[in-house]
Amino acid sequence: MQKEAFLTQKGPKAVGPYSTAVCVDKMVYLSGIIPVNPASGKIEAADVEGQARQVLNNMDAILGEMGLSMGDVVKTTVFMTDLAAFARVNAIYAEYFREPFPARSCVQVSALPVGAQIEIEAIAVRA
Repeated sequence: MQKEAFLTQKGPKAVGPYSTAVCVDKMVYLSGIIPVNPASGKIEAADVEGQARQVLNNMDAILGEMGLSMGDVVKTTVFMTDLAAFARVNAIYAEYFREPFPARSCVQVSALPVGAQIEIEAIAVRA
């Protein structure tokens, strides 16, 4: 088994002692991504739609940095502080992923780091 850590240069920096991603052979495990704008280091969007877009833009940038794309994602886990916004987030999510869609779980949590309303982690596979 070959295991390597990846630290992003284009996505938001970690807010704790963890890697942006860990690659094990062809599997890529992305840590949870929150809606921090990498340029400012802050959450700028006040609404969940804007935060979802920032999370998915961050994910796309990180995957691109690794030579991957959103099409390489096979599983996501979406954490939200309010599942009442599920339909709005789902519509934005569908703009970033195409069929065959990744498997997905979505759960409500009481809080997320730095006041985020949404966080998404992902598993991708290298070709």
